[in-house]
This record gives sequence, C-alpha cells and structure tokens, in this order.
Amino acid sequence: MEKRLFHQRHPVVFGLFVLTALFLFLFGGITFFIARLIHPQAYETARGKGIGVLRLQGVIMDADKPIKILTGFRHNPHIKAIVVRIDSPGGAVGASQEIYDEIRRTARVKPVIASMQSVAASGAFYAAMGASRIVADPGTITGSIGVIIKFANLKKIFDKIGYKTEVVKSGINKDIGSMSRNMTPEERQLLQKMINNVLKQFVGAVARSRHLTVAKVKKIADGRVFTGEQALKLGLLDKLGNFTTAVKIAARLGGISTENPPLIYPEDNKFDILHYLSDVKSQVLGSMLWNRMPTLMYQIN
Repeated sequence: MEKRLFHQRHPVVFGLFVLTALFLFLFGGITFFIARLIHPQAYETARGKGIGVLRLQGVIMDADKPIKILTGFRHNPHIKAIVVRIDSPGGAVGASQEIYDEIRRTARVKPVIASMQSVAASGAFYAAMGASRIVADPGTITGSIGVIIKFANLKKIFDKIGYKTEVVKSGINKDIGSMSRNMTPEERQLLQKMINNVLKQFVGAVARSRHLTVAKVKKIADGRVFTGEQALKLGLLDKLGNFTTAVKIAARLGGISTENPPLIYPEDNKFDILHYLSDVKSQVLGSMLWNRMPTLMYQIN
C-alpha cells in the first residue's frame, strides 16, 4: 500500500497551516509597509550609518530619559550624528542643566544639531546650548534667558475665612514662600540671590556656547523672547531652517550622504506601564512643587 503524504492524509490541518502562514506573511508585510510610511528612513539603519533623532518636547521636569537616549546614541557606532528636535517652553533648572551637560558631552564625540520647532525657550534654549550647531525656524519662539520663582499669597483669603496655620520649623527660612503669610524683605533678598546665581550660570552657558561676551549676553538676559530670525542676528543660533535642514547639516558633519540619510529613533518607543507610571509620578510631583522652585520657563500669565 502506497504511503500517503501528510497533506493528503490531513488536508484540513494542512490547509489551516497554509492559511495561517499566508496571513502572517501578509500581516508582516503590511506592518512593515505602514511603518515605512510613518518613518520611511527608520528601517534603513541596518544597512549602515545613520543619524539619531531625540525629541525634547513639553515641560522639562525629568532628564533621565533624554540622557539615556543620548548615551545610547553616543555609544552606537552606526550613529554618526544626532539631531535633537526641540519643542519646549523650558522647565526645571536642574533637569535643563543635566540635558545641556549631556548634549555637550555627546557633542565632543559626534556632531549634535539642535533643531528648534515652535518653541525652544528658557530651559529648552539652555539645553540647546550644548549642541554643535543650532537651527531654528524664522518664527520659532526662543530665548527667554532668565529665571523665575513665584508663590501664591493667600493670606487675605485665609484671614477672611478664619484659616490659620501653626508652624514648627528648624530654621527661620524653612517655610520660605508660605502661602499663609507675607514674604519678609529678608526672604525676598535670599531668593533673589539664588535666582541671580542661576541666571549667572545660564548666561555663562550661553556666552560659552555662542562665543559671545558675558556682557553682551547680559544685555538680553532679562527674560525677553526672540523669533528665530532675531536670534540669528544676535548670534544665538547658526542657521534658519526646518528639521530637514538640521538633518542635512548633521549628515554633512557626520560624514554621510546628505541625500535622504537614514534616521535612527530611540528603541524604547514601546508602551511600558512602569515608564508610564514613572512619568505620571514626575508630572504630579512637578505640579505640586512647581511654584516652590526656580524654573527656566517661558510663561504667559
């Protein structure tokens, strides 16, 4: 008796197997095609050299993620240059300075181009100062070299409703900025000294990065904002242009083709519940402390 093959003995099972394999093949192809449409250059990186892209968006409260991405880009031999795409009004002093330091550290190893989008002001502008080159749109809102700290004074409201706080503190300045009383002249002077010190650091970073004198930077370090066009005339950036302009500059400085250079995006784009909860925690804590800490942020109140 002739032995029959598997597909002859089990035609239904074999048919299901073929259909499943065909579905997976088609699904994979469609997924790849859609991904190519979304990021047409992201899948070219396996073939050779490319440009890393870091997005710095929203209020800056935490520097951990940008630092992690920059560190990965810096040590990736396939990445020959980096573009930091910025759309942020600034944020916390420490976080802005940490990102600035990491961009500056990375720029010593490979070219880093800051690409300013709609807004790149205050702390975001500070961070951009670490880059090898800075590009902005003509209408980008940037600058805002300054520091701000503000407290709500609810004393009159508390007095009206009969609310009173009892404070036990270890030192005279421990409850500085309390919303239940007026600020004393001594407290205001203390905070002003702190603000001035942070401003000095900010001005120094701008002067060092843009090869300007401290005196020249001080003249515009009063919190004012500029358009990209104005900032270029002041020597605060290198060129007017969009993201494509920044990519071409990065490619040229990185020694790769400027025609459609491969772009490499961070690998941790997948939804991670732990990262999500960590971000939520940072935002909640940030909102609680926001008015009690000096910030580098462009604000319209």
